[in-house]
Amino acid sequence: MEVITTGCIVAPTGFKAGATYCGIKTAKDSFDLGIIFSEFPATGAALFTTNQIYAAPVKLSRKIIQKGRVRAFVINSGNANACTGEQGYKDAEAMGQIAAKCLKTPEDEILVASTGIIGRPLPMDKIFTGIKTAAATLGNTPEHGNTMARAIMTTDTKQKDIAVRLKINNKDVTIGGITKGAGMIAPNLATMLCFLTTDVSMPASLLNECLRNSAESSFNRITIDGHMSTNDTIAIIANGASGVNIPSKNNDLRIFQQGLDYVTSYLAKAIVMDGEGATKFIQIDVVGAWSRSDATKIARSIADSPLVKTAMNGEDPNWGRIVSAAGYAGVELDESKTNLYINDILIFAKGMPTQCDLNVLSTSMKGRDIKIRLELGLGDFKDTIWTCDLSHEYVTINAEYHT
Repeated sequence: MEVITTGCIVAPTGFKAGATYCGIKTAKDSFDLGIIFSEFPATGAALFTTNQIYAAPVKLSRKIIQKGRVRAFVINSGNANACTGEQGYKDAEAMGQIAAKCLKTPEDEILVASTGIIGRPLPMDKIFTGIKTAAATLGNTPEHGNTMARAIMTTDTKQKDIAVRLKINNKDVTIGGITKGAGMIAPNLATMLCFLTTDVSMPASLLNECLRNSAESSFNRITIDGHMSTNDTIAIIANGASGVNIPSKNNDLRIFQQGLDYVTSYLAKAIVMDGEGATKFIQIDVVGAWSRSDATKIARSIADSPLVKTAMNGEDPNWGRIVSAAGYAGVELDESKTNLYINDILIFAKGMPTQCDLNVLSTSMKGRDIKIRLELGLGDFKDTIWTCDLSHEYVTINAEYHT
């Protein structure tokens, strides 16, 4: 498998992207609107926020994706178009309509997405100008892909993109992806936008299954602040331009799924690493549970604990916060069978603290990566959650992020 790190969203054959600054954001040197377009008819699949308060573009795109045919994504950043009532829905429709005219594509094959501040109407005059400009500048160079990745950013500090090239039936198949997200990150899906492209061909139902499987092992395994968004969207277009068709579940699909999983896992971890104010990337492994559901609940309980996250920020091996967070997860535990490791150093064993060298442990926590492993000693199931620390900078960013 070959990893591609530039122009990723247009790395698959037959895709173009265009991005522009149209005035939604205040920073004039940024990008705030973009289009991803397949030159060929394509199938599509998408997943959306499970929040019962959800944005107008989510409502519209949920309707469109039911047909399983997608040619383009049109996305703006800086304004979420959420909690904007009937007018917000009309504005989302208008984004699709103007994009359809510019791309000469049916409007029911265009997914619309927005991200940014909640509760403000879209500046549609700027949006219309931006869509026309983005459509007129479509291209498939690395620069087109890179600017598209930047166009969906809000509080992100860096673009997040990746692509992989695989061999299926001796033909090259490419999967590309971009994502954004740094705050309001909570399962399921986390708070994010993610757009994926691939040049294989497959039925929409099978593509949807692949996307769900991949999201479950990646985006549904991250959390930053426990706050779910109104706009979460993960969507993929498959246009068949590689000449590879995967009509059903077979070994070709297994290879494709592995590639897709690599892309989504990379992007999910990139979100955590770029968490607002984050200084640590934390992997939480819970093993030896009665069920995977139990392992997940405990791992999430630890990951979402502000006290655990601040301890990690302070590079303090305060194991009491970790085991107590496990204890209130709503899962039956046996303290006498529980072991806790931080960075592979056993700190709590069979319900008692160990005599480990805390200075050595604290030194190991000064690095970027921290690994927490909780062994329950009850069963054969496990799960992993990725999160980050909670810093002074996180509070500053969100205190100053005004409506």
